[in-house]
Amino acid sequence: MNEQIQQIAERLAGLRDALEITPEEMAKVCNLTTEQYLLLESGTVDISVSVLHQISQAYGVELTTLMFGDEPKMSTYFITRNGKGVAVERTKAYKYQSLAAGFVGRKADPFLVTVHPKPEDEPMYLNSHPGQEYNMVLKGRLLLQINNKDLILEEGDSIYFNSELPHGMKALDGEKVSFLAKVSLRYSSTVAGTCRILSARMAFVGNWSSVMAEWLMKFIKLLIG
Repeated sequence: MNEQIQQIAERLAGLRDALEITPEEMAKVCNLTTEQYLLLESGTVDISVSVLHQISQAYGVELTTLMFGDEPKMSTYFITRNGKGVAVERTKAYKYQSLAAGFVGRKADPFLVTVHPKPEDEPMYLNSHPGQEYNMVLKGRLLLQINNKDLILEEGDSIYFNSELPHGMKALDGEKVSFLAKVSLRYSSTVAGTCRILSARMAFVGNWSSVMAEWLMKFIKLLIG
């Protein structure tokens, strides 16, 4: 497994340690077994963006911070020059380039995604994550499966869909595909994550008891649905 995956794994372990979260709790957030989650922290298996997205929303951490390790700093605007986006190649088949890594408090995460062709008999990897997603094909032909429905997108085609439904993609015609992806964030999940971190910090400094802090988090989650 490449060095970038190992670095992401270390950031996951560091986040869990800082917030005093058990592997069981983190696994539940990711809809994984504890054993599957601990494999992610070991850095020996691929870590999907959908899993990182679920963690970022649950605990109020920027997705790009988990992926690239950089804390965003800009709040007015952030320019990404052509070919200069912060990139991570999770596997040989997928490459993600963040287009807004330096902007604080994003309501959406835009990426330039490159998908390399796979053997015809290789099964499509499906994932799901909270929120909604927009894809626009810039180069090549893309097979996109959403909730068991196959859709073919040509250059210039775009689609907006509910990313909580199982979805996956495959490059067609033996050629790589480049597309713009924008993943929107659910406000309620972000607020809940912020409350989770706030409660942990309050308990740590002793201002509130951990029970009171946890109660506050649950109460706000009920209010925002």
